[in-house]
Amino acid sequence: MAQAKYTTHLGMVDILPDDVRKWQYLENLIREEAEKFNLEEIRTPIMEQTELIVRGLGQLTDIVSKEIFSFSRGEDNYVLRPELTAPVVRSYVENHLDQRGGSQKLFYIGPMFRAERPQKGRQRQFHQFGAEVIGSDDPIADVEVIAFMIHIYNKVGITNTSLKLNSIGDPESREKYKEALKAHLKPNFDQLSDVSKKRFENNPLRILDSKEEEDQPFIESAPVITDYLGEESLAHYKKVKEYLSDLDIPFEEDPYLVRGMDYYTQTAFELISPDLGAQDALAGGGRYDLLVEEIGGQPTPAVGFAAGMERLFIACEELGIKLGSEKKVDVYIVTLGDEARRWGLSKLPILREHGLSATMDYMGRSMKAQMKDANRENAQYTLIVGGNELTEGKFTLRNMVESEENSLEFDEILKKLSK
Repeated sequence: MAQAKYTTHLGMVDILPDDVRKWQYLENLIREEAEKFNLEEIRTPIMEQTELIVRGLGQLTDIVSKEIFSFSRGEDNYVLRPELTAPVVRSYVENHLDQRGGSQKLFYIGPMFRAERPQKGRQRQFHQFGAEVIGSDDPIADVEVIAFMIHIYNKVGITNTSLKLNSIGDPESREKYKEALKAHLKPNFDQLSDVSKKRFENNPLRILDSKEEEDQPFIESAPVITDYLGEESLAHYKKVKEYLSDLDIPFEEDPYLVRGMDYYTQTAFELISPDLGAQDALAGGGRYDLLVEEIGGQPTPAVGFAAGMERLFIACEELGIKLGSEKKVDVYIVTLGDEARRWGLSKLPILREHGLSATMDYMGRSMKAQMKDANRENAQYTLIVGGNELTEGKFTLRNMVESEENSLEFDEILKKLSK
């Protein structure tokens, strides 16, 4: 086999026809279930202004500092979107979606891009689905977002999951906790990892996300943020837990589950699955009441989540869950001779108008080769046409599943297959 002259970029893969069916199945499932939750789909451009992503994610995050695909055109700087929360909020502000009235309940499905080292479940082009509820500070919004997230995994059949939950409070609570965390870490500063040392001054909460071995003893003994929450934050967190319990959604409180950016507030959550091994995160999100104002809108509360679709497929593979149906075609017209080919071509539109999928050979092959191709296409029926059939006006309809065949007029075939 000849070597391909052109190949995909590192970490970007083609989704081939054999795999597309499971993607379509999942996308359709998400859309169908989102409608039940009264969520509306939003689609934003793949390209966004660099400043939006920097403001949305923060200059010190790994994504902005070393994982974005950025480029310039004239004086304008752009990136391929690495996530969708900031673009959705940008669209909310730019298009004045608040004027539609009420909270905006949105969901999305699409590709993201990060220039990181490719690994299992995370390519440089990867796909996420998620939901954002913008305009409500009610704990019910938090719980509905979480419920939708878990609902999708349950519908797929991934039920061996665990919901981690925490509250990171309001800005005042966070500042108090940051100072307490820094005071805890400072005596051991020299023993922290290089990454955590860089985060110490400007983004100390991100140290709690560290997976570096040398950081773990100091993380495990760190103060917990819930001890620094104000009354309003505690009340909000209590309601979230109560509503989750009302919906019989189990959760595990994780006092070190945080979000590093200053616009994140109150609820933080993550859905994990032991079926994924060490990299066990399926989805995550939280409340970000300060982001809309951060990127130029009016102060507006919001909450949302994002979930990796490739990671969902990995979990399905580990559990033996098959998504989507096998490819099949209802009718494959097998033709012998030019006149039969013309007849077959003229009948394809009629079969399709009757709600049937139909195809025929495009390569002028022998009957044996056509029957083999029909099997490959998983044809449920073959309609065999030659000179004798055209003369008699009756055609051989073979049931490829049950190996039965009948000689019928075309109208009879339509009637039989359209039942």
